Amino acid sequence: MDVKVTWSDELTFSGSAPSGFSLPVGADPSVGGGGDGFRPLELLALSLAGCTAMDVISILKKKQEQVSGFEVLLQGRQQAEHPKVFTAVRLLYQVSGRNISEAAVRRAIELSATKYCAAIAMLAKAFPIETVYEIYEQAEGEKQLVVQGSYERELE
Repeated sequence: MDVKVTWSDELTFSGSAPSGFSLPVGADPSVGGGGDGFRPLELLALSLAGCTAMDVISILKKKQEQVSGFEVLLQGRQQAEHPKVFTAVRLLYQVSGRNISEAAVRRAIELSATKYCAAIAMLAKAFPIETVYEIYEQAEGEKQLVVQGSYERELE
């Protein structure tokens, strides 16, 4: 895969990919940036969350789960000093719908973590990735938490 980042001004760039899409990449004003684009580590975090989210929702749809809402929230811890790398990440999968099977959610997360998500496969070699989930029952506009759990990936 070939991507390109083109400098505009100061610490402002435009990133583009073979998909044809582009996005702004920038730096925080505290380091001389204009605050006018995604920070590089934000993109890394979004890539990780997006990769596993696509896997999990497609698996749940194939299992014909009645999902009406789905989010993956990523909380990343970073070391205090430069290069301020991630030291650990927690992925929280929030699944809403009707009669969602906990076993189906766990299996979808497992398949993403062990087989399909290239971002997890690559980044899990650099720092621990915790995966937890919450399942909500959605009825008449209201949702209620019905189960919380976690998936522990076996270390290779």
